Amino acid sequence: MKLKGRTIAVLVEQDYQDLEVWYPVLRLREEGATVKLMGTGSAPEYRGKFGYPAKPDIDVRYAKAGELDGLVIPGGWAPDRLRTSQPVLELVKAMNAARKPIACICHGGWVLSSAGILEGRNMTGVPAIRDDMIYAGANWQDSEVVVDGNLVTSRRPDDLPAFMRTFLQLF
Repeated sequence: MKLKGRTIAVLVEQDYQDLEVWYPVLRLREEGATVKLMGTGSAPEYRGKFGYPAKPDIDVRYAKAGELDGLVIPGGWAPDRLRTSQPVLELVKAMNAARKPIACICHGGWVLSSAGILEGRNMTGVPAIRDDMIYAGANWQDSEVVVDGNLVTSRRPDDLPAFMRTFLQLF
């Protein structure tokens, strides 16, 4: 139980990529972490792209980076909504400033871009957001997983095993 006593937040919003939320949630719980689903407050429950429900444990407006040990930003279409939430962006900035592990997959890179933390950072994501990440100052790599300090990024659901193995290594 490598993560016993650790609290990890997983961001959720409408149309999240189901596997990119639930695979990390289950793996983190297997390692003993307390996992908090964190929503923006726009709904009492969010549905994934394939209809699986996620009821948030906490609204991001009440989250404090000092109370979290890590953060997961899944993909799907949810990041397009997450990136418009100022409390989400402030949390990402605070987690990054504290050098706490942030795992981001697929379209989740949009949130990192909007938070302004990509300048000079190595990363990957779904190829559809490649140009957005480059314009935000990232050094783009088309790889299964990329680590840059406290930041772990991957491209798609097929990359989840490597994504989570690598994220867990940061603890």
